[in-house]
Amino acid sequence: MLLFTKILSQLAYPLSASWLLAVVAGLLFWCKRRRTAGVLLAIALSWLWLWSTPAFSDWVRATLEQRHPPLPVEALPGADAIVVLGGGMEAARPPERLYPDLNAAADRVWHAARLFRAGKAPLILASGGNLPWSGAERAEAEVMAELLQELGVPKAAIVLEARSRTTQENRDNSLPVLHQLGAHRILLVTSALHMPRALALFAATDLAVVPAPTDFEVRQRAWNLLRWLPDAQALADSSRAFKEHLGGFANHLLQSDLREPPAAGG
Repeated sequence: MLLFTKILSQLAYPLSASWLLAVVAGLLFWCKRRRTAGVLLAIALSWLWLWSTPAFSDWVRATLEQRHPPLPVEALPGADAIVVLGGGMEAARPPERLYPDLNAAADRVWHAARLFRAGKAPLILASGGNLPWSGAERAEAEVMAELLQELGVPKAAIVLEARSRTTQENRDNSLPVLHQLGAHRILLVTSALHMPRALALFAATDLAVVPAPTDFEVRQRAWNLLRWLPDAQALADSSRAFKEHLGGFANHLLQSDLREPPAAGG
């Protein structure tokens, strides 16, 4: 089921959607429906161009990041626990990779350690497992714990939740652990791009959730023509924002279905 969901979402991404439209356009052209084929091909190319431009990529990411602006550590309240979500690193895989590999989202771990050292909470819950097809031998939460210790967080202050493969599983698997720890208020640490979706899920529980976003990507840039030319990195970045919007929409629909009262007499 997880793989099927991943495939469906991947097919909806701008690059895949444009490619599928182009394939349909090619089939229509082969069937002598050239006018319709031309329209579909134009739509496919325009859609791909739009999501590939740095200007649009910055805008679509900003629609997510600006919902929870950055706050200095001292402005955040104290909590019972800091919950940091995985997605920022991969475990070592000798002989190709001797040490854990950190990506931009590893800021999450840095920020969690920063909050802990500032005395904002007595413990950190690191949440993150492995996708079945990743080939990783260790859960991401274990790698996060190692980095947290290198950043000065005592091992006794780190709790692991190492089974989650999705953001919803982060929430579902972390909740009983937090209840067992007696935590009522948490500081939720994840990338600013990911925060709206993650916060919506955690806020639907009985926890008091304070967002502590990090890993902000978008900054103010002067207008220039180059920002409207296609760029591979811009496409990758905007595709991540597309994933967050799509996931947030799906979660909203699911929560709406769960809240809908049963029909009378049903």
